[in-house]
Amino acid sequence: MNRFTAILSLAREALRSPRPIDPVRTPAKHWQPSLWASWLPLRQIENFREIFRALHENRDNLDYAWRILNHGVCDGCSLGTTGMHDWTMENIHVCNVRLRLLRLNTLPALDIERLKDAGAMAKLGGKKMRALGRLPYPMLRRRGEAGFQRISWDQALGIVAEKIRATTPDRTYFYMTSRGEPNENYYAFQKMARAIGTNNVDNAARICHSPSTFGLKATLGVAATTCSYKDLIGTDLVVFVGSNVANNQPMMSKYLFYARKAGTKVAVINPFREPAMELNWVPSDLESALFGTRLTDRFFQVRPGGDVAFFTGALRKLADLGLMNESFVREHTADYDKVITAARAISWAELERSSGVSEAEMEAFARMVGKAERAVFVWGMGITQHACGEDNVYSIVNLALARGFVGREGCGLMPVRGHSGVQGGAEMGAYATAFPGGLAVNEDNARKLSGQWGFPVPGKVGLTTAEMIEVSDRGGTDVLFATGGDFHEVLPDPDRVLSAFSHIGLRVHFDIVPSSQMFIEPGKDAVLLLPAATRYEMPGGVTETTTERRIIFSPEIPGPRIGEARPEWEVYMELARRIRPEWQEHLAFADTAAIRAEIAQVVPMYAGIEKLAQEGDNVQYGGRMLCAGWKFPTADGKAHFHPTTFVPMQLPEDSFQVVQRRGKQFNSNVHEERDPATGLPRDAVIISSTDCGRLGLHDGDAVVLENEYGRFNGRVFTADVRPGSLEMYWPEGNVLVSGNARSPLAKIPAYRDVIAQLRRPRPDESKKPVSHAA
Repeated sequence: MNRFTAILSLAREALRSPRPIDPVRTPAKHWQPSLWASWLPLRQIENFREIFRALHENRDNLDYAWRILNHGVCDGCSLGTTGMHDWTMENIHVCNVRLRLLRLNTLPALDIERLKDAGAMAKLGGKKMRALGRLPYPMLRRRGEAGFQRISWDQALGIVAEKIRATTPDRTYFYMTSRGEPNENYYAFQKMARAIGTNNVDNAARICHSPSTFGLKATLGVAATTCSYKDLIGTDLVVFVGSNVANNQPMMSKYLFYARKAGTKVAVINPFREPAMELNWVPSDLESALFGTRLTDRFFQVRPGGDVAFFTGALRKLADLGLMNESFVREHTADYDKVITAARAISWAELERSSGVSEAEMEAFARMVGKAERAVFVWGMGITQHACGEDNVYSIVNLALARGFVGREGCGLMPVRGHSGVQGGAEMGAYATAFPGGLAVNEDNARKLSGQWGFPVPGKVGLTTAEMIEVSDRGGTDVLFATGGDFHEVLPDPDRVLSAFSHIGLRVHFDIVPSSQMFIEPGKDAVLLLPAATRYEMPGGVTETTTERRIIFSPEIPGPRIGEARPEWEVYMELARRIRPEWQEHLAFADTAAIRAEIAQVVPMYAGIEKLAQEGDNVQYGGRMLCAGWKFPTADGKAHFHPTTFVPMQLPEDSFQVVQRRGKQFNSNVHEERDPATGLPRDAVIISSTDCGRLGLHDGDAVVLENEYGRFNGRVFTADVRPGSLEMYWPEGNVLVSGNARSPLAKIPAYRDVIAQLRRPRPDESKKPVSHAA
């Protein structure tokens, strides 16, 4: 079958009638105009543009791109597909995010002559930098040099090993992003760090859903999504909190389309009425592709940080209206009386002020929840990236427990992941605070792990990435080994990151393409670049773990290979053996299958991963649902309501709460300068029409957003955002985020707890973003 015939075949398959796999209720097969976004067809064709853009962008390597799409496991968000199919719908699946990421896997090698001028590279910006191509060889730049020179792998690993041996383990730091990273790389990475003698190892899951891990473990005894995607289709109610899945996990829009056709109600709790969560076009279904779909029944526009107050009020209303699942609460939970007593001690006036919505709205939401026999709660980083991130999660779980929405079909709690690597990254133990399997870092667990690995494992909790920046800024880091990521782009207070980098001895950046942090001047010694293989290039294949706990095998895809790029796990193990030659027999894997075999032994819940070897192989640990039959893996076998710390919300006069959102991007990789969902540019400051009029501003006016941490120059545009709050794009808004504010347990940076003042710019003012805290 030639490529054109294959494309036509896929198009026909995409447009066939939907066939959900074991849904809660079967969607209607007939078209439903009541759900249409518009009676005029093709009001939105962005999805089709993306298909043609992908064809054009990958035209020099189209056969390889086609094989990746057909046989690889998606390296985009964490919904997970094998090829273009999944375990929720029988239709094909391919989304804009995957199409945009495809080019990272098909790029040719960059011309290393470009790397000889680091200053010129630094001026390009991330998008242009990535487009230059893949990193093909190890490259070294010493302090005082203008750029990078090619060196051998032997030289490169010799430099790293020498620097680490010359210092103490506590002065080293290891970070791994979630950039398409498989479980095997994560596991080898953290094992290397612990063999070196440190728990200073962390990954991108820290700044995503670490509060969800703490919150679910404390209440239910589990630390992952409790249900499956198929539980969304035909359940009575799906609630999205601080999550814009239509933009960040677009495949879920397809599930929601069929859920709506099965009678599911959808509620969204968010300060901004996200356009794509209201009206959406699913390109692989003819009805939705033509006329669009109304995804949401009702929006509740809470104030930023008002979630605890909102859910506390809803829980109180649920109890007052007699809508609790009293038998479940009585027989299968603990601590309800403590939580409801605390809720009733807070006045409605305070709950309204702190949540930003009225008592009547909290009651309306409580009635939606109380009327539903089954419901799924889905949340994103709008919940977790607060200093009260754990409390936000507790408050959601409390409400779900009040109705028994866990451990049964069509019910669940889902912290939806934004990247294919983060679920597995945390569970593989690439965490400063957790060993493999989520075990706490302490001396007892370290001894157990030492017995399994054959060498001593440190039992002291390591540094999180934000803490490492603080320590490095004081001269406390000699070696930073960063796989992927870009600290300068994603961490709060970018100028402080620059200052920290200036004090680090050796920085190692292991990645597939260049990033802006690679071209920051070397600190005390040097910067080393290492070329990484993608997941599709790894002999023996690899695995990823999805939001629904499904471990999926992704085979090696035949195609071109880039220079001397190597699988990361091989490099980690070789480096560990160079640093700790006395333990070399314990620091070697024959292949990725050997890594999976060890994972199955060290992480019991991953049993079955050792059998995954062929395309399509998968295992969903815990089965379709966790806590089935209301059996909870807690000390007393019950789910626990959890008290929340309620802090009344007080906003200084003439100030706004500022929330960052994503546009046309994948994590911090910005794909377009204009957001197709809103039509707004990256420098937009989104404001309510009420606030805009009060300040005498008009759409497009230049403004300055400023607080004690930094300054951002942008332009105001009005949209349906809650008065008193502003929306702007991430990571541009990081100049306004405190580098010190974090949640107490997960230590996640408080990206969403920004308060700033809005004013017109002065004539002599620079338009460059400024950080005041460096």
